[in-house]
Amino acid sequence: MLIGVLSDGPELDSEVSEDFGHAPYFLMVDSETMDYTVVDNEFTEAEGAGMLVAKAIVGLGVDAVIVGGIGSHGYDILAGAGIDVSMDEEGSVESCVTDYVRRYERRKKFEAMGKD
Repeated sequence: MLIGVLSDGPELDSEVSEDFGHAPYFLMVDSETMDYTVVDNEFTEAEGAGMLVAKAIVGLGVDAVIVGGIGSHGYDILAGAGIDVSMDEEGSVESCVTDYVRRYERRKKFEAMGKD
């Protein structure tokens, strides 16, 4: 699974950003290998940064986005594209990705049980 994380720094031990549109970095993390690609946020100073970042993320092919805080417009853009948004996250990029994957797998297991 490819997970996008808005981050205050360019490393896995960087903190997840509190501000979606103004986060300096976006890390695209492969949840199986923890390999990642760093994307600089070119919209940090732009008006409507959250919507611009969300539109840019839609084209990157991520399955989910992890962030501390996100506004309704950015959230709606991502959710409308079928991207799962996990907000109110705190901690390092690595720990938040690990926690997200654990919750995702548990949710999928319960959903599968309901189909029996």
